[in-house]
Amino acid sequence: MQRKADFLVVGSGSAGLIFALKVAPYGKVIVLSKTSMEDTATSYAQGGIAAVMYSPDTYEKHIADTLRAGAGINDEKIVRLTITESTERVKELIAWGTHFDKNKAGKYDLAREGGHSEFRILHHKDNTGFEIQRALNRKVKEHPNIEVLENHFTVDLITQHHLGEEVTRSRKDITCYGVYVLNRKTGEIEIIKSRITLMATGGMGNIYQTTTNPLFATGDGLAMAYRAKAHLENLEFVQFHPTSLYNPGERPSFLITEALRGAGAVLKTRKEEEFMHKYHPLGSLAPRDIVARAIDNEMKLSGDEYVYLDARKVSKHELLHHFPTIYAKCLSIGIDITKEMIPVVPAAHYACGGIKTNEFGQTSIKNLYASGEVACTGLHGANRLASNSLLEAAVFSHRAAEHAKEHIKEYGFLKNIPEWNAEGTVMNEEMILITQSKKELQSIMSNYVGIVRSNLRLKRALDRLEILYNETEDLYEKSVVSQDICELRNMINVGYLVIKMAMNRKESIGLHYNIDYPEKKKYRK
Repeated sequence: MQRKADFLVVGSGSAGLIFALKVAPYGKVIVLSKTSMEDTATSYAQGGIAAVMYSPDTYEKHIADTLRAGAGINDEKIVRLTITESTERVKELIAWGTHFDKNKAGKYDLAREGGHSEFRILHHKDNTGFEIQRALNRKVKEHPNIEVLENHFTVDLITQHHLGEEVTRSRKDITCYGVYVLNRKTGEIEIIKSRITLMATGGMGNIYQTTTNPLFATGDGLAMAYRAKAHLENLEFVQFHPTSLYNPGERPSFLITEALRGAGAVLKTRKEEEFMHKYHPLGSLAPRDIVARAIDNEMKLSGDEYVYLDARKVSKHELLHHFPTIYAKCLSIGIDITKEMIPVVPAAHYACGGIKTNEFGQTSIKNLYASGEVACTGLHGANRLASNSLLEAAVFSHRAAEHAKEHIKEYGFLKNIPEWNAEGTVMNEEMILITQSKKELQSIMSNYVGIVRSNLRLKRALDRLEILYNETEDLYEKSVVSQDICELRNMINVGYLVIKMAMNRKESIGLHYNIDYPEKKKYRK
């Protein structure tokens, strides 16, 4: 089966839907959702979206905070355009029906999170992403030019490689013509041709054992782009959220938003001693990389499996009003956060690197754009400033849409795309092999390529991953395509990229901390 779209969007989170809404007046749009429109990484985002709204905050302050958190290796041009466009993009979300909390005076009730010098986080209680997704879903469903295909798993980008053309010698002039997609209901591989494609597939957290990412965050877009020979960078900078709820056996890990620390909660050891002042002047509100390493160090010193987040000094009214999801979740496992401390542990949370894009979301592959967590715009540098991710998605989906609609007439549909070749493959009966390989990958990444790394650990990770890669490629070549085998293959591809980029980074900076190299002190005042 073949379909056509002027604009094809792979991913149905905020990055994908914002782009879809903006290009829909200019042509047919198809949005592919791996699961459903309601089940996206955006929906899981608790904290909020950062934007300059009121004095005494300024764009310059937000820019400085972003550069400082990113250890100064951000692209300053990208940081400036993102921050200066923040207010307009947030106003647009509001105009589309997103509700952010307001105070009694009718102004937006702005929060402050780690690394921010001012209160600038717009939020909707502690489920901001869910609220943004709700508003975008409603707008998309109302638009006659947008078709959403749920339960469609994208297998690969269609480029010259699939047409039998040689592209291995050079990355120049690679073009995206659409995608091969697995219809999960029928089990068939379908072709969707497109003039322009946007990758908005989200993150890769499930390459680690402990992650706040939903189970479908398996790095699919990164792996597809890598196989198509797109430029990717900065994947060594994996952000571990310092505070996920310690609840063994639960996956994904439940996120305890940084906004709770912004409201006054503090980190303590299991002996109820504060410790963050030893690591940074901002204490529990230090940038995430510093807080995560501090917790990791404290656990190693004590032998404990977690530390505590103490929110008992935060008023009960604020806990119930601003953090109802967290309150209810903790209560469900027997913890009353108004009276008891919350056990927390760092968890893989956000990829600061990704598919390299320019200021308009263009990748190195023609006709292919990227936005959201799958993209590396240059905004984050070595560490993402809290709540800059939803903002980045809004800004770059807008910019990609503005650029794409201006150039749509330049691109046509490619004829004679070959059907997916499944010749010689058989239904894989060995699900245990896929399950076990996934667990091995997650163990390798968590033990050797986590918060603290070394040259020896990285070498061991690479050696062990090579065995998994060869086994999985052999299984993939012989098996009928399934989501499980594709996800494993993608996760291994992405794990390889994280390891190789970590090995190439001969310094400790931001989220990449290697004990064999001294830490770079720039922007750490």
